Amino acid sequence: MGSDQQLSAVRIATDAVGLAPLLAEVRHAVLNGDRTAVVPRPVVSESWQRCLRAGLDPDRPRSLSTFDAKTVYEMRAGHPLAQVLPLLRSTLLCVAEEALHVMVVTDVQGHVLWMDGQSDVRRLADRFQFVEGVRWAEDTVGTNAIGTALAIDRPVQIYASEHYASGQHVWTCAAAPVHDPDTGAVLGVVDVSGPFQTIHPATSALVNAAARLAEEHLRIRMTARDERLRQRNMVHLDRLRGAPGALLNASGRILATSPAGWVEGRLDVPAEGGECLLPSGDLAVAEPIRGGFLVRSAEPGHATRTSRPTLKLTFLGADPPMAVLAGRPTPLTLRHAELLAMLALHPKGLTADQLAAYLYGDAGNPVTVRAEMHRLRALLGGVVEAKPYRLTAAVEADFVTARNLLGTGRVADVLDEYRGALLPLSDAPAVRDEREELTAAVRRTVIDRGDAAAVLRWTELDEGREDLEALSRLLRLLPPADPRRAAVVARYDRLCAQAAHEARLLQRLRHSPARPGTGAPPTRRPR
Repeated sequence: MGSDQQLSAVRIATDAVGLAPLLAEVRHAVLNGDRTAVVPRPVVSESWQRCLRAGLDPDRPRSLSTFDAKTVYEMRAGHPLAQVLPLLRSTLLCVAEEALHVMVVTDVQGHVLWMDGQSDVRRLADRFQFVEGVRWAEDTVGTNAIGTALAIDRPVQIYASEHYASGQHVWTCAAAPVHDPDTGAVLGVVDVSGPFQTIHPATSALVNAAARLAEEHLRIRMTARDERLRQRNMVHLDRLRGAPGALLNASGRILATSPAGWVEGRLDVPAEGGECLLPSGDLAVAEPIRGGFLVRSAEPGHATRTSRPTLKLTFLGADPPMAVLAGRPTPLTLRHAELLAMLALHPKGLTADQLAAYLYGDAGNPVTVRAEMHRLRALLGGVVEAKPYRLTAAVEADFVTARNLLGTGRVADVLDEYRGALLPLSDAPAVRDEREELTAAVRRTVIDRGDAAAVLRWTELDEGREDLEALSRLLRLLPPADPRRAAVVARYDRLCAQAAHEARLLQRLRHSPARPGTGAPPTRRPR
């Protein structure tokens, strides 16, 4: 093959067994930094890069924490997807069992809440800790359909050696996210997984169809709830006697207005009711009623809002990234978090073209950005304006606060905000640049100006766990009798020995000619 070629998902699905050796060869070459005539699918390659940046070892399985049976039971009972579980089972379980696969449903963090299928297949899944109660996300187990579907918020199928972790190469999985019809947020993932030898070409399409059926079922139930809420609470709207007002559900979505069209979409309403801002900029008052809110115009003399709603963004070391708007937590997709990060860093606003360049580079498409911004505005109500896109809320972003604190010399306060890297799974160019700059600045501040407690806190973060300079500084700061010193010495010595071993190995490889016909020995790309 004279140029790079890419295997399509259709070709892999129709010949998973025959192409398994080639997939394994491609993975080995890519993860060792070698050229290969066949390249991975982009969805796989991008996931591998996220796993590498997260520091996952592809050949050494991690010990995963598991929720106990009682916790899993409680998580199931309160989860929105519990109401569509019978639908998913009737749609997928017979097909999954016939193909020697299992059907899995997770929450938005990737925790496996339900797993149904033949006991033999479940025992095989046990070997790599694919069990109920385990978080099956990219940053815990590497590339897999569940974690990758959550990372990119779209359906995906991962075949055999496309999995990042070598222990999962006997496996193939197809997953699709299920969204809340009210807010658009991801509720979880539905997945069908099993031995790659028994994969059916239609599995991915069937899983995606099941996820859409589940969303439609949730939408129908939501519509019925909306109608009951309208009928029960229209009396409150009638009592306004012609004054402008609106009925909202608990999430702030508008169900009815008087007069018609007074406001549309969704309003940012405090969880306990109170003042809220209309899209026009006028002030309104939200009164809690059964199942939602009644919103009416503020009294004369209060035509403008005196304070803006607060949007708190937790993006440092957060999984998933979280927005809290006026006290209401809202989990975000990675792409929505990236958009909010850019808007928080550019308070005067950005155009769709600018956002496309920041998030996608030269290949960015402003049409894609506009579609994502439409969904984000529906999720967060009136706090995201357009032309240009900007945040009208009072923004409290941990990554902005951490950067602002760097110049104050208050190292402990910096570390209180900096709990990890900014959106570590993001590969958006502008986010990556901000992440690297912020991490480097925090590191330098801690090492140069921090006391023993601050440097110790840095070395307990993922970014500082193998930081030899920080460990060396910590050893100089800790008193000889400090009980923590022995553990620090042990870690420092281990890392020094590891670095020396890798240096000798690299030197040997550079000066050892390859045997005829074998090529140079492969080396793993450093993490």
